[in-house]
Amino acid sequence: MRFSVLGSGSKGNCTLVEAGPTRVLIDNGFSGKEILGRLRSLDIAPEGLTALILTHEHDDHIKGAGVLARRFNLPVYANEATQRAAEARIGHLPVHREFGVGETFVIDGLRIHPFSVSHDAADPVGFVLSDGGENLGYCTDTGIITRLVRHHLRACRAVILEANHDVRMVKEGPYPLHLQQRVLSNRGHLANPDSLDLAAELAGEQLRLLVLAHLSEINNRPDLVLTEAHQRLPGEDRVRLLLASQGQTCPWLEVGP
Repeated sequence: MRFSVLGSGSKGNCTLVEAGPTRVLIDNGFSGKEILGRLRSLDIAPEGLTALILTHEHDDHIKGAGVLARRFNLPVYANEATQRAAEARIGHLPVHREFGVGETFVIDGLRIHPFSVSHDAADPVGFVLSDGGENLGYCTDTGIITRLVRHHLRACRAVILEANHDVRMVKEGPYPLHLQQRVLSNRGHLANPDSLDLAAELAGEQLRLLVLAHLSEINNRPDLVLTEAHQRLPGEDRVRLLLASQGQTCPWLEVGP
């Protein structure tokens, strides 16, 4: 199993996961044209995609999903509340398939387990994806790390995890008070220390590859994230660390020993 974060941030999020002939996109918050260009940079034809799966209904996660699904006749997987909340913006879908939160579903040979996260959306989820040998965890857009999140991610060899903001930058930055409160709330986004404390825990378990994602362009900086990572992640040689960006597609990353 391998994956690439095609882009991550407040302007759009999309991750490609491949297991054998199965290729799924987690979210698609970019325009159709943009996502096709990013797929092309990985030598992936859109006709080779298998399905789209949605974490929640915010625009930076669903903006291009309907267009892509209709153009290439792709099934879109979402839970009932997300599907209802996204319906007006995403439009008609050729095939919609509903999953239950906490209930594993299978797309070809890829097993996907959706688990609840804490975010101001209808019924937001993270995922653990498995090819039968290795597990990949996906958890962005959550205000806090719950026991449930810990439980699912500790079994993952690779994790895509939100490191959205530096708390001081949020409080001293340009956001009005209500936006500051939203970002910092338990149903907002994950601060760097919370993300990296969890990563340090996971490093003592199965984790060997960590991609930090959904970095705010206003309330965070890559150098701040990396500095904190060096401070908080013990035995860094055990865990490969990368930062996903808004404007650049990550290279293919293998999930494995």
